[in-house]
Amino acid sequence: MTESRSSSPAQGGDYVFKPHERPFMPGSPASPDHPVRRKIAYFLIGVFLAIVGGFQNGMLIANLTALQGHLDLTPVDAGWVTVAYNMTNACMSILLYKSRQQFGIQRFVRAMMLALLLANFLQLFDAGYRMELIARGVSGIAASGLTTLAAFYLMQGLPQEKRIAGFLLAIGLTQVAVPLARAISPLLLADGDIANLFVLQFAMSLVAFGLVNILHLPPGETIRSFERLDLLTFPMLATGVGLLCAFLVQGRIQWWSTPWLGGALAASVVLIGTAFLIEHNRKNPMLQTRWMGSRDLVKFAATGALVRVLTSEQNFGATGLLSSIGLVNDQLVPYYAVLAAATFAGALLSIVTLNPTDLRRQTLVSLAIIAIGAFLDTHSGLRTGPMNLYFSQAAIAFAAVYFMGPMLMEGLLRALTKGPSYLVSFVAVFGLSQTLGGLAGVAALSAFHTLRTKAHLMTLGQSLSTGNPDVAQGIAGLAAGMTGTMTDPALRSASAGAQVVREAAREATILAFNDTFFVIGALSALAFAVMFVRWLYDRRRGFNPLAAELEALQKMRAGNQ
Repeated sequence: MTESRSSSPAQGGDYVFKPHERPFMPGSPASPDHPVRRKIAYFLIGVFLAIVGGFQNGMLIANLTALQGHLDLTPVDAGWVTVAYNMTNACMSILLYKSRQQFGIQRFVRAMMLALLLANFLQLFDAGYRMELIARGVSGIAASGLTTLAAFYLMQGLPQEKRIAGFLLAIGLTQVAVPLARAISPLLLADGDIANLFVLQFAMSLVAFGLVNILHLPPGETIRSFERLDLLTFPMLATGVGLLCAFLVQGRIQWWSTPWLGGALAASVVLIGTAFLIEHNRKNPMLQTRWMGSRDLVKFAATGALVRVLTSEQNFGATGLLSSIGLVNDQLVPYYAVLAAATFAGALLSIVTLNPTDLRRQTLVSLAIIAIGAFLDTHSGLRTGPMNLYFSQAAIAFAAVYFMGPMLMEGLLRALTKGPSYLVSFVAVFGLSQTLGGLAGVAALSAFHTLRTKAHLMTLGQSLSTGNPDVAQGIAGLAAGMTGTMTDPALRSASAGAQVVREAAREATILAFNDTFFVIGALSALAFAVMFVRWLYDRRRGFNPLAAELEALQKMRAGNQ
């Protein structure tokens, strides 16, 4: 069944699509031959939508501390804000994909714009913590849909043979929005009013709403996609993933020995496992569990999650290091601008250098860059500044996006050649591997950093005895410097001793970050070595792991001409 049409190729009407213009699959818009001006408009709208979608998460990450202070939240409360976003963002791509197939692209657009406006409208009223949780949950839904919507608009703005690049560019631009949000946030918070952030996001959502209504996507085809059993398996899967997100986020805040975390993890395993068991035995499953459990898909998901774990060094390691040194967001605007530029370069080069016959090469390059960047940061100290990290962290930001092009291409090839019904499984595998990989990476690095900080503090503490002449002399010097502000000698000595302890704690924190960088570098180097051996072996044999999929795709294209 085809969606209703209006009067032009962009909006339907009586226009009859040529064979090559028809939607590639149900739930996607058609691809008519647009005039140049309309192509440019589609492309620019797609760029804007991708940035808006990325800002939903980027603004949260960049301003979580400011939000925590504004709403008077504890770290645990702030953690639940992060959970609210990620638990909806991780799974909604599955539901949204089937919704497009069932109800059509135009209803999908209206639903996404409504979710975006609602999420950002709720925050304008500053209604408190509970409303913030609801708003962030809706933001996760909107961000998931906006990435897809941006991809559709970008694909309309590109030539027929290069439209896959639009999909890859949408993913890349969404990633660019995260460091870009960190770069512009201090400018918005210059007067200390966090409401400026909410006003900006709402204004951008209004502009996005207007743009998609001025220039509609071409219509597509719809099929009956939902089944009654989906109403059971999807809520079970979503609840299980939500509990897993809560475990990963709150575990590093409340620590892993907190009793309820074990129950949450057990419940998530049971719910996700039950949902997969039901899907495994369905006649028309929502998720193709046999294919998802195949060797190739497991390797695909593991590789994507591993790279996301490794690149989480940037959000936790480098950002945490600079914070420990005492730098605040206002001092890091140029630093995050550099990261945004590097991320954008990674997105573009990922598309330009994409070679369907050798998709593993870019992943190898990314792993090598991450290893080099992480090792360069292992010598950080109290005098390390943003400029010292420009090269290493820009390299990691570049690699974090550079690997996405070939990874997405590999997953799409494997899914498309199996059939349209397999695409929802690919969407699930990719979305879950990226979201959970990122959360797991931060959780693991945070736990490791905490343990190493304690170990370094114990080592430093052994040398901080007042019986040590150097320590005693240092405390005496600090106490002497306080003579003008404190008259009590005992109080001066105690204050000087406390300052020495604080400096030791800060030194231990920085040493632990160096250990974290070393672990990331070592893991990246190990992953690179393992994958390089396999890649070299396949090259020597002239074997392409995706040869069958590429051949099947060529036949499908030939049949659509």
